[in-house]
Amino acid sequence: MKLGIVGLPNVGKSTLFNAITNAGAESANYPFCTIDPNVGMVAVPDYRLDKLSEMYHPKKTTPAVIEFVDIAGLVKGASKGEGLGNKFLGNIRMTDAIVHVVRCFDDDNVIHVEGSTDPIRDMDTIDLELIMADLEMVERRIDKAKKAAKGDKKFLQEAADFEGLRDWLNDGKSARSYEEVDIAKEYPDCELLSLKPVIYAANLDEDGFADPHGVDYYRQVEERAQAEGAQVIPVCAKLEAEIAELPAEEKKMFLDDLGIAESGLDRLVKASYTLLGLISYLTSGEDECRAWTIKRGTKAPQAAGKIHSDFERGFIRAEVVSYEDLMACGTMAAAREKGLIRSEGKEYVVQDGDIILFRFNV
Repeated sequence: MKLGIVGLPNVGKSTLFNAITNAGAESANYPFCTIDPNVGMVAVPDYRLDKLSEMYHPKKTTPAVIEFVDIAGLVKGASKGEGLGNKFLGNIRMTDAIVHVVRCFDDDNVIHVEGSTDPIRDMDTIDLELIMADLEMVERRIDKAKKAAKGDKKFLQEAADFEGLRDWLNDGKSARSYEEVDIAKEYPDCELLSLKPVIYAANLDEDGFADPHGVDYYRQVEERAQAEGAQVIPVCAKLEAEIAELPAEEKKMFLDDLGIAESGLDRLVKASYTLLGLISYLTSGEDECRAWTIKRGTKAPQAAGKIHSDFERGFIRAEVVSYEDLMACGTMAAAREKGLIRSEGKEYVVQDGDIILFRFNV
């Protein structure tokens, strides 16, 4: 699963990406520093996996991962090819969701492409360019459906559905908020940019990050996100880049000194994981403790197939204990004695945090 980090030039996208991934993407104080997208795999923080590792002392601990893509900054007119518009929009199209970085700080030393800090204006700029790009695609879809309807009347409904969406987009509203037709479900081949789920990363300075609700810029973003049913995560990209270099214990001490329980990056990665409808189940043992990524609603045989296709083909049953039950018992043997390890069949829907041992025929 890929998440595209987007925003205007110089809002802190590449700094944030560097902090998330330690990938060393170029970051500088001028527009279009990022041209080709940088890609990084990020571990999903999971205290349950940490606890399992403490219990088993395995040779290896493997967290779930999520992929972030640092995409070139957008400017007005991108949908018409301005700046790196066509390249930018094409890169977004390849992602599953969007992390929209919004600048929420003033700093004369960091050039803003519009000359001033205005989060709502910046959000509108990005949204409008995505909507404009979608309008072109929707118009083509309508024309294609109408031509096809001459030979098959069923395409008349498709044309009508997209005409309704076109009117909605023409009002400056995203496909995400269109409720007349579930476009994603009815037309899964239609890759609309403004249909992609979004998380807003409000990039604050260090003082603002310590108390985001005291920053008017942040409150504006939060209000806008709430109106859209989207999530907003406060981050300080500059600070996150600094603490990302620290060992785990020093990082915790640093956050404790700031009075913050969890870094903005950890919150952002977790929120991104949830946004995509992903959960983790766990496997444990002396060789490896591991978190496996699956879609919410996945049944046991398909979850087993994430480990190896043989597990899915030869699936017999899944031996399952919840993380909470295992921790309450202290050991797997104690959980088994108390009857808390369940035997589940092919119809079992795996739950977030399940610890599973799969039985299968080779």
